[in-house]
Amino acid sequence: MEIKSIQTMSTTVKKLPTQREIQTWIVNYVAELLEVNPNRIDVTIPFDRYGLDSSAAVGLAGDLEDWLDRELDPTLLYDYPTIKTLTQHLIESLSD
Repeated sequence: MEIKSIQTMSTTVKKLPTQREIQTWIVNYVAELLEVNPNRIDVTIPFDRYGLDSSAAVGLAGDLEDWLDRELDPTLLYDYPTIKTLTQHLIESLSD
């Protein structure tokens, strides 16, 4: 009886973050930028009301892209202007 060797390829699958993890990451990021306690960040207030300018918005999108290991549009915060809408968009697009 001949025993055949089966070689399996191992692939590393990165676990996608949950909606809560994404939202927490963004809240902490904005809080750090503003130098405030994360509890003071309201996820329904638009980014521009927190004083985030275009440079900060692009920076946030870039750092979020690195954290998620996914390519993101640098203008994402203009299309999804609150932490809540951005988080919802990201969780939907990541699960595709």
